[in-house]
Amino acid sequence: MSKISIIAAVADNYAIGYLNKLPWHLPADLKHFKELTTGHAVVMGKRTFESLPSGPLSNRKNIVLTSIMSEGVNEGYFEADSLEDVFYLTEKEEKVFIIGGTSVYKQTFDKASTLYITWVHSKFAADTFFPEINFEEWNEVSREDYSADEKNPFPYSFSIYERKKTIKK
Repeated sequence: MSKISIIAAVADNYAIGYLNKLPWHLPADLKHFKELTTGHAVVMGKRTFESLPSGPLSNRKNIVLTSIMSEGVNEGYFEADSLEDVFYLTEKEEKVFIIGGTSVYKQTFDKASTLYITWVHSKFAADTFFPEINFEEWNEVSREDYSADEKNPFPYSFSIYERKKTIKK
């Protein structure tokens, strides 16, 4: 089975979206996202897919998890109506990144072994939020902190969390 990771930019108030867009513009995070996900599969919900400014993400296998399948052939992406379909479509992939939104994150949280979180150190008006993280289940294995600058108007941190190993009794 492929390694499943969740990747998200999350504000201090757990905001991730507003009116089907990111509530902020952080070029460093967009570059970080592209570097991590290029060459791998990305899984998203229909609204997240529709929010992409240029359609399917290039150099990635795009999979849209949706309850309402399109008719006909889709250009540059696959559709799945269940997690089983997603796992079938990604069975040969080395890495699978869950890229949103809230519903897809919630459905896949227990299947992920890694979280790639860009913490955006500010609070934003939002209508979409990241699920609460139970930090007792995760080890932060890496963190890089950055100050706001001329291109990135908010301070941010790139954090990587690995799921703690549970010992079965």
